[in-house]
Order: sequence, then structure tokens, then C-alpha cells
Amino acid sequence: MFYKIAHRGASGYEVENTLESIQKAIDLGVDGIELDVHVCASGEVVVFHDFTLDRLTNTIGPITNFTFKELQEIKVKNTYSIPLLTQVLAITKNKCWLNIELKGMHSAEATHIVLEQFCNETNYSESNFLISSFQIDELNTFSQLSNKFPLAVLTQASIEQAIDFGKQINAKAIHPHFSLLTEESCNKAKKIGFEINTWTLNDKVDIEHVKRFSIDGIISDFPDRI
Repeated sequence: MFYKIAHRGASGYEVENTLESIQKAIDLGVDGIELDVHVCASGEVVVFHDFTLDRLTNTIGPITNFTFKELQEIKVKNTYSIPLLTQVLAITKNKCWLNIELKGMHSAEATHIVLEQFCNETNYSESNFLISSFQIDELNTFSQLSNKFPLAVLTQASIEQAIDFGKQINAKAIHPHFSLLTEESCNKAKKIGFEINTWTLNDKVDIEHVKRFSIDGIISDFPDRI
């Protein structure tokens, strides 16, 4: 069995990183949901993938330049709102685990504050989260803030490098792009003790192909295909 992990929510069915895509993933019965976070100008942690608003909204500029009040006035694909991480937590609690990617710079500390407060107030386990990033500095910072939240190293360059850095920060998992998977590298990571969740697979042929490796989870826009 493999973890079914929804990429930016069930983004193959609903617009990515919206509450609608999150809810769709829950409705599909996923094990986990991957999402991306930034810190906006007023300090809130918002769920959004890109560093700028250009691709998904009719506004241009870095998301970090806007306050949350301003972001509330901006619509994704002319329809959807940019959610707070706290809003996502409210609808996913006890339904699936969350893979939170620290996308934006300086997002580690603010994200840690939100998650720590949520866990303290709700008696929710830190083990229901997986904190990932491509950014070494953000993962380093988060690892120094807490050893309670599991960490994952994202890579599209080298599984070997991900393993080396993962050992330094005592990560739980590595998240390689599926094109990097080899039997040798997967077996090495598993022997050390890492879980492996690979991304982003949407084609059924590709999904079946990666299942022959020693991996734990598959991240997909269409998690019902896994």
C-alpha cells in the first residue's frame, strides 16, 4: 500500500491550494495533502504556491508584498480566495495528515508558531504533519525551533544530497522527483530509515511504474489514480 497524497489539494479537480481543492482531496479519501505556504506582509501564513500572484490572479507582484486584508480582495482564477493555513487546519483535522511545504523565504518560524498553537489548543499530534522544503535554510530553521514535527527534504536534483542533508536535520522522509528514482537509491534511503514520497505523478502508467520501487507515498494532482 502507498500513501495517497494530494498535490496542492486535489488540484486536478479543483484550483490548487484553495479550500475547495483541500475539501475535494478529503472527499477522495486521501492519506495526506501537500500544500505550500508563504508569509504575507501582515504576518499571516497563507496557502499559495507561487512567489508571485501573476499566474493565478489578475494581480501582479510578490505575494509577500500584500497584507492578508489585501489578499482577501484578490481572487484566484476570478473565483477562489487565498486561504490561511489556519483555515486549512480547521477542515483537515482528524481527516488526513498535512505535508506543508515551506515555499516562501522566512516561512519556517511563522509556520511553526501556527502549528504549535494549533497542537497546543486542540491536543493535536505533531506527528500528523510533515514539514518539507527545497530550501535548506528553512528546514534548518524549523528543525532548530522544534524536534516534534517530522521533516522531509524535497529534491529534484539528487537523492544522495537529500539523504545527506536529511541525516543532518534528522528528517523523517525525502521527497524526490519521480525521475530520480532508482532501485539503488531507494534501497539506500530505506536502509537508513527514510520514508520516500515521490512527486508529482498524474499519468497512470507513470504511477504504476514507480510502484516497483521501495517507496511509501505518491503525490498526485489526481490522488484517486494511485
